[in-house]
Amino acid sequence: MEKTNFVDQIRVFCRSGHGGAGSKHFMRNKLTALGGPDGGDGGRGAHIILKGNAQLWTLLHLRYYKNVLAEDGENGSKNNSTGRFGKDIIIQVPLGTIARDEETGGIEAEILEDGQEIIWLKGGRGGLGNSNFKSATNQSPDYAQPGETGVEGWKVLELKVLADVGLVGFPNAGKSTLLSSITAATPKIADYAFTTIVPQLGMVEYRDGKSFCIADLPGIIEGAAEGKGLGHRFLRHIERNSILLFLIPADSKDHKKELEVLMNELKEYNPEMLQKDFVIAISKTDMLDDELKEAIKKELPAEIPHVFISSVTGYGLQELKDLLWKTLNDQKNN
Repeated sequence: MEKTNFVDQIRVFCRSGHGGAGSKHFMRNKLTALGGPDGGDGGRGAHIILKGNAQLWTLLHLRYYKNVLAEDGENGSKNNSTGRFGKDIIIQVPLGTIARDEETGGIEAEILEDGQEIIWLKGGRGGLGNSNFKSATNQSPDYAQPGETGVEGWKVLELKVLADVGLVGFPNAGKSTLLSSITAATPKIADYAFTTIVPQLGMVEYRDGKSFCIADLPGIIEGAAEGKGLGHRFLRHIERNSILLFLIPADSKDHKKELEVLMNELKEYNPEMLQKDFVIAISKTDMLDDELKEAIKKELPAEIPHVFISSVTGYGLQELKDLLWKTLNDQKNN
């Protein structure tokens, strides 16, 4: 199996710090034989914090994190001294990372911005020392609070690639070739299915120094929503894309059927995906004449904009960029 530096999911056992216990202490020195309570509070246990880092694009650096165990807070002590707080653990993650609880599957945190910090697992609070319980009717409380326990459990970090445009198509539809033609990205290209097994990102240079991000994603197959092929690992990444660019090769046996299958897989996985903006690109059109283009055009839905392109000759690529840029900016203006 081909090794990759792209890791989009990890499983890890996490435990935040326990709070320190409050102190049960009474003032005693050579001048005071029977002083009042002076037990300090326990320190807070360490949090486990997720922080967004735009310089990261994979969870590879966390691949060998098997256990993340945060520091406990110190116990309180005499002279009303509060125990030291546990040192928080900050985990740097790429933008688009989602944290889930493995048992419930519930989303606990989501990182979308550079520098964004979210307390993922809170450390336990420190217990109150006995000086907090002194009152007019109880001058010498001989009890203090224990610290709260931390939070622990098996957790899952998932990465959903953040890109303006996501390329959707069957294996060998020409997605990697298109990406290499309109960006500086250099994805692996070959004439067999599933050449792309991990997402590839590239920046498309547009007019007047403007640009947008496009992602070449692993090819979808019929049944992907049920986990066939690359299944859910593929579909997870396209949830983040603003526009989905369906790439259908000109030599497809049934262009309409191919589009229907792709859209059905999106619907089966998450019906909300059908609310995104769609664009269709018919690739490998250097082999078509005008008559064949017209025949294919009649098969395509009238409500979805389309363009004929050839990544090899460059035909239609600027028209495609114009269409994607217009669609992106129409979204921002709505």
